[in-house]
Amino acid sequence: MELTRRGLMASVAAPMLMQRRRSAPRPNIVLVLADDLAAWMTGCYGNREIRTPNIDRLAEAGARMLQSFVCTPICSPSRATLFTGRTPRQHGIHDFLTEKPASNPEQGQKAPPESFAREVMVSDLLAGAGYRCGYVGKWHMGGDEKPGHGFEFTATIRGRKYQDPELTVNGGLVQEKGYLAEILTKYAIDFLDRRQKDGPFFLTVAHLNPHTPYEGHPQRYYDLYRDARFETFGIQPAAQNSLREKKFLQDPIPNIRRCAASATALDDQVGALHRKLIERGLFENTIFIFTSDNGFLLGRHGLWSKGHASNPINMYEEVMQVPMIWSWPGRIPVQAARPELVSFYDFLPTLCEAAGVEPPKDRNLCGRSYLPLLLNRPLPRKNPWPDLVFGHFRYTEMARDKYYKVIVRERGTGPGELYDMRKDPRERVNLYDDPGFVTVRTRLEKRLAEWREKYA
Repeated sequence: MELTRRGLMASVAAPMLMQRRRSAPRPNIVLVLADDLAAWMTGCYGNREIRTPNIDRLAEAGARMLQSFVCTPICSPSRATLFTGRTPRQHGIHDFLTEKPASNPEQGQKAPPESFAREVMVSDLLAGAGYRCGYVGKWHMGGDEKPGHGFEFTATIRGRKYQDPELTVNGGLVQEKGYLAEILTKYAIDFLDRRQKDGPFFLTVAHLNPHTPYEGHPQRYYDLYRDARFETFGIQPAAQNSLREKKFLQDPIPNIRRCAASATALDDQVGALHRKLIERGLFENTIFIFTSDNGFLLGRHGLWSKGHASNPINMYEEVMQVPMIWSWPGRIPVQAARPELVSFYDFLPTLCEAAGVEPPKDRNLCGRSYLPLLLNRPLPRKNPWPDLVFGHFRYTEMARDKYYKVIVRERGTGPGELYDMRKDPRERVNLYDDPGFVTVRTRLEKRLAEWREKYA
């Protein structure tokens, strides 16, 4: 009798619960995007020497993706993939955008292709569904003064100055006074203060920190690291194939101190924005996401920066893995850590599912929503998570599963790499030409070729 009563109560409650979920307001979304902050540089991903307490608390309040990868270890194409869900071959930005691209080796790209203006960004989709969209900080995908793509409010930075920066606010030039990171938070808070009960919002705050230059941060952050030695960093002597960054490697500790100061300054702004959401009563219905556009080396492998730090291009874990933290009170379990491999091209479908918005059907997207993983929901047995990610940066490509990583250059005609990521997580023993690993190499190269062909 008791079981029957429970079953009856469940049958009555289930439709009511479904109706409540359907009628629930769409969540607000805040995306904080760092620049050059690797996962390994934050406390919640294991670093004990760089102080990131607010980012760590955010991770405690939600879920970390333990193995989150960018598609391209350089800023402009990585950001384009994050917002479009498409690969560099599809959206057309292959390198960082600059007025003066370099050659020998080739670096930089002067502008996006004309077709990039027709790309569909996640902001376009959210704006079309009634979201009020705002963008504050570094854009770096062309058309920085007027990003468009559904953003009704924009305050984008000009150049790379941490003190007294110039911004373009809704198309007009504004000369600011003070510290860039704090100024960006001020604009973000102004956007939040203007939001009334007029529907959900999507706010991106794209900081320059901890990107170079390492000058211009408040002295209190430098003081935190005055005596730091960074003994756990695994710094190696400058590699023979390092490029223009050897100046940072000649005496790396002072430079790491300054980079760490920039990272902690960023962390303070994450905390300030989080507190503002709570003060405004927005916290409970807001998805708060923290990530970075690419990783960074800081002396590991004898290199300083990211994918273009060496010749040939590198795809070390340190430059490919970035923090990916999601907080959504009452929906995403707290203190969660997901081990699945996810990529930046999975971000758009994930955010669309969370917002109840359909991804575009005609964009040949290669990603998949990992929202069920964040919500700790089981996946269908017939459609498990693939745990396979791909990377592409100019002539270099990567395929990475739970056990191995293969790197192919010039479609197999350049030097290749293969690493056993369980036994050799620092990628020191190249197994590419080892006959004992031919089957592994062939399998990953086959999957990489299929991905290349399908999403070119």
